[in-house]
Amino acid sequence: MADYCVIVVGGGGAGMAAAIEAADAGASVALIEADEKLGGSTALSGGVYYAPDTSVQRTRGITDSVDAMYEYYMTLNQHRVDASLARTLCEHAGDGLEWLLNMGVSFPAEDLYCSGVESVPRGHPAAGRGAEIAQALDTGVSKRAIDVVLNTRLTELVIDPDEGAVKGIRIGEDTITANAVVLATGGFGANSYLLNKYYPEAASQADKAWYIGSEHCVGDGLMLGAQVDADIVGFNRGLLLTTPNFKKELEVFVPGWLVYVNREGRRFVNETAEYAVMSGVIQAQTGGTCFAVFDEEARRSARPNKQYEDAFAAGIISLNWVSEEIDAQLDTGKVIKAESLAALEKKCGIRPGSLDATFCGYNRDIEEGADSLFFKSHQDMKPVRNPPFYAVEIFPAIVCLTSTGLRINKRTQVLDPRGRTIRGLYAAGETTGDVLGDRYIGGGNSIANAIVFGRIAGQQAAQMLST
Repeated sequence: MADYCVIVVGGGGAGMAAAIEAADAGASVALIEADEKLGGSTALSGGVYYAPDTSVQRTRGITDSVDAMYEYYMTLNQHRVDASLARTLCEHAGDGLEWLLNMGVSFPAEDLYCSGVESVPRGHPAAGRGAEIAQALDTGVSKRAIDVVLNTRLTELVIDPDEGAVKGIRIGEDTITANAVVLATGGFGANSYLLNKYYPEAASQADKAWYIGSEHCVGDGLMLGAQVDADIVGFNRGLLLTTPNFKKELEVFVPGWLVYVNREGRRFVNETAEYAVMSGVIQAQTGGTCFAVFDEEARRSARPNKQYEDAFAAGIISLNWVSEEIDAQLDTGKVIKAESLAALEKKCGIRPGSLDATFCGYNRDIEEGADSLFFKSHQDMKPVRNPPFYAVEIFPAIVCLTSTGLRINKRTQVLDPRGRTIRGLYAAGETTGDVLGDRYIGGGNSIANAIVFGRIAGQQAAQMLST
């Protein structure tokens, strides 16, 4: 007889959701986590959950549907994701949000927003960010008869030599048997080797790249899956966020008065576009970066957005685009200063003579009350005319998540390269591939992915109770 019905490996959002659902289905469950506490990258996140047709939306009078989210999801990703997985995510995201609400997570209706490039608000921020979601799940785990093992990393999976099925795990010399194993170990953002192998777009940023997830996300799921010939899909996918590389802290607000230009000296985007698409737009420019340009008046008046001024004054958060930080970065050379636009072009390697034309047009748009090129809100725009002028190189270099992972079906069974299920093995969350595509659909995509497929994995794995 197996030691457990289900062993869940990884105690982030997906793993805790899997453990809770398996326990609720009557399975004996062990939850193994490499960190000293549960939470994973979910606890470190902004805590946004992406879902359609929710009670929170209806509170605001917002009409939405699974079909509308699915159409948006597939269109933005040019149908280059597994359609059955995308559909499953869309169909179950709403239920996942209600499940979290029932577990005590607060998603204030007034905070609901368009977190991607869609026209329907589907981004549901938790009041206490990712920490609140992780805490609610942790509490849910503690209320159930789930054996939690912390500070522990697997050595390998246990395979039945006759059936070829996964029958447990090995930790050092110890073997723990199970009817099913769920891999929910997160991504591999903290593993530079795997970043180079599977996410070279991120690795190409070299020392400018840094990872905002858990330091324990080193790709255990990929390595464990390789032991049983699991298929790996979603090459060179993930989410990069943009940064001026001032310091290794996540920027919470990028002001609209910045003007992005490429090396041709031209604007190429509405600078307030959602982060879901911004890194891809910048990567498409020559050199894969751009410059944020502003003038002396903008530097002198650069203050926190009202939403963040109290937290900034209290030292709770750090902001890049405030006068104090800009002045500090002048000394490091990360803010480039010049007395004329022509001199700024020379220092930055921008096409000579281009900035004058760009900002003549930009300043004229401000006077006429509308951005004629990219339709940025007029209230976000500030003229660029008073010297000295400044430029900061912007890099798509913050590794938010990785999307290469184990191939699964909509029941979260892990598949081999021929599409056959690997009996007894399930996976969910960032450990899997082909759910999140080349384009991140919007804030909350990753947490919805973790909760939806974590829950399914726990439910499906528990069905192996009697096998």
